[in-house]
Amino acid sequence: MLSFGTAGCNLTCRFCQNWDISKSREIDTLADAAPPERIAEAALSLGCRSVAFTYNDPVIFLEYAVDAARACRERGVRTVAVTAGYVCPEPRRELFAAMDAANVDLKGFSESFYHRICGGHLAPVLETLVYLRHETDVWLEITTLLIPGENDAEPELEAMCRWVVENLGPDVPWHFTAFHPDYRMLDRPPTPPATLRRARAIAKEHGMRFVYTGNVHDPEGQTTACAACGGVLIARDGYELGAWNLDDEGHCLRCGARCPGVFDGPPGTWGARRMPVRLARAAAAQR
Repeated sequence: MLSFGTAGCNLTCRFCQNWDISKSREIDTLADAAPPERIAEAALSLGCRSVAFTYNDPVIFLEYAVDAARACRERGVRTVAVTAGYVCPEPRRELFAAMDAANVDLKGFSESFYHRICGGHLAPVLETLVYLRHETDVWLEITTLLIPGENDAEPELEAMCRWVVENLGPDVPWHFTAFHPDYRMLDRPPTPPATLRRARAIAKEHGMRFVYTGNVHDPEGQTTACAACGGVLIARDGYELGAWNLDDEGHCLRCGARCPGVFDGPPGTWGARRMPVRLARAAAAQR
């Protein structure tokens, strides 16, 4: 995957983990120019099967992101929007019509947190999540950065898990990731791995089937298990892949159950094939 970003953000998160990009001034970043076609061609030349618009929110450069995504689609390259989901309905439709996947930051589950820490509101983010899940074919995943003493209280995690299960369903992958002190939030300690494991356990107790930990060393918390038989489907250790027990269509080799996701054969075959990829949609039968 080729990761790409510009500068600026429509939120003002005090804990921003990419503040040197998302908070930089325009004059700091006018070092190069990249027409949309150049992004797509760069991905192809590097053997990347997808492009992620990330580091800062693609909502900020929406028109450019859409043009780049269309150029990628013309060349058989998939695109992913890594976004806070803080966007109005009309531009939301335009952005995600061009995307194949989205990873939405659900930063917390209280209006107070969003207003005080992020300079925004919770409701538009929830609306984006519901829109993506029920009104598009975009592959959806969620990420929540847990900050000690801010959004990691058990009642808030319980409420957030209930909302996700009820409104998005149990098969949406959810990543709980570790905070490190940065930008304007230097007074909080890094997130203990135990906090991430507890959040993962709470989500699984509420019925979420694919919950992960991130930014820590935790092979168990980063491995995908079959929701039907419990066998390992994809073993992960950081950025390293281990066992791969899925067929080309995403079925468990042990029990045959279908794993929601986007699959293109085992990793050993990736370098030999180009798009189009067979895009497997999650939980279509449950809608």
